Amino acid sequence: MDRAHFEHVLDSDRVGDAATLSMDDLRSRRSELQGVEVTLSYQRRMAQGRLDIVAAERRRRENGDEPLAPEGIVGQLSEILAPHTRGAGNGRLSQLLAPEPDEAETPELDAIAGADVLASLPTLTDDDLEALVDALADFESECSAIRRRLHEQIDALQAEVVRRYRTGEASVETLLR
Repeated sequence: MDRAHFEHVLDSDRVGDAATLSMDDLRSRRSELQGVEVTLSYQRRMAQGRLDIVAAERRRRENGDEPLAPEGIVGQLSEILAPHTRGAGNGRLSQLLAPEPDEAETPELDAIAGADVLASLPTLTDDDLEALVDALADFESECSAIRRRLHEQIDALQAEVVRRYRTGEASVETLLR
């Protein structure tokens, strides 16, 4: 998660007063924010998936089951991930479900819980497992907070576009030219 990029995109000085922006600038800014939201949403879903995998390891330990080899975990991924495919509330479905390949990299998340960490879950101490849960939860929470800020700005820009169409300041005909 490139925090500096997100902060730059979310800088309120970049938007200013939406009412003073041209329609092209409104649409361009909204599109930029939506693209950033797709990337952030993807990273958040990746963090949630990793949290689900770690939670499955917690349940395994609580039940006293034997550790699974990595291929056993892979075999259970559909069961592990399925209960959380639909979150509570209305949520927002991104226009795209995944970002461009170059934006889909998750180095910060991988540093917390990359493939090597996930493959070694059965060997982690309980304290290390709890620390991993905390780090993943913090990452997911930060993604969620930034997404809320993005949605507020997207909504404000969209409201201005709608206002202009309702008041006649903009018309569909101008789009067709």
